[in-house]
Amino acid sequence: MNISYKRKGFFKSVILIFISGILVITLSNCKTETTFPLRIGSNIWPGYATLYLARDLGDYTNTTIKLVDYPSATEVVRAYRHEEIEGVALTIDEALVLASTQDNIRIVAIFNISDGGDVILGKPEIKTMKDLKGKRVGVESTALGAFFLTRGLEESGMSLEDIKIVSLELSEHEKAYQNDLVDAIVTFYPPKSKILEMGANLLFDSSQIPGEIVDVLVVNTGAIENSPQTIQTLINGHFKGLDYLEKKPQEASPIMAKRSQVTPEEFLESLNGLRQPNLQENQDLLSKNDPSLINAMEKLVTIMLDNKLLTNTVDIESLLDDRFVQNVTLKDNEHTK
Repeated sequence: MNISYKRKGFFKSVILIFISGILVITLSNCKTETTFPLRIGSNIWPGYATLYLARDLGDYTNTTIKLVDYPSATEVVRAYRHEEIEGVALTIDEALVLASTQDNIRIVAIFNISDGGDVILGKPEIKTMKDLKGKRVGVESTALGAFFLTRGLEESGMSLEDIKIVSLELSEHEKAYQNDLVDAIVTFYPPKSKILEMGANLLFDSSQIPGEIVDVLVVNTGAIENSPQTIQTLINGHFKGLDYLEKKPQEASPIMAKRSQVTPEEFLESLNGLRQPNLQENQDLLSKNDPSLINAMEKLVTIMLDNKLLTNTVDIESLLDDRFVQNVTLKDNEHTK
């Protein structure tokens, strides 16, 4: 009896140790995402406003998602390089520049394709791009600024050597034009509308180079590993916001306009210069079922290398990560009910 009792006690101890071990392993494999912040940086480009709409509608409440405003794309990229944020909303050419120096970034969503939103504006006496020869052209010191200006000049048979470049932050565009510090300026919303009101001529816009300026959401691979559910929540919010904007623009626009300090009507007008791919388009483009994005990126890399905007080539296919857009569902979008 004694031996039997001891055996039973021994086996109970073994079973308890075994169960405890399983619990320890299970708990250690359950990552608590609340310990990992997800900070997303962007400037005030209207194509990113769906993230802020989602936040203001409560989709990011009780999450670690923090949307961080920066005055320019230059500051957004600087913050990302200094690891102050885990993700960025930026143009695809800027994403390629980042990818050329670090391999830990992934494109996880497409916000918009510029279709007239990016412009080169000239003084009233400047009628065409060719009139810019020898003139002062203001431009933000970003990959996008350099790329767009280069493409605009190329389309007119010119090059950067034909003009005088004046480096300006986005917040300086309006005053620089108004105070005659430049003869033309490479800009976008909101300075775009203000400068046009001053009588500027539209010399070139992104509709003339279709599909070449694309705004995307980039996150680092560390965030993907540590916070996949939080990233999913972030991207779900974007598409719910986009759906809300499409179905209820008069209700969405007052919320979205506050961030850029314009009227709801002005905000809706700013969207005319861009096309916002829906969920299905995102799924097709990022999965490469629709090859137009990857084809455009390959063309972009060639142009940027030729113009020394990239120092080395980029493995484009490894940049695209469609897992999150594939898992989005809009069936339960309470905002549009």
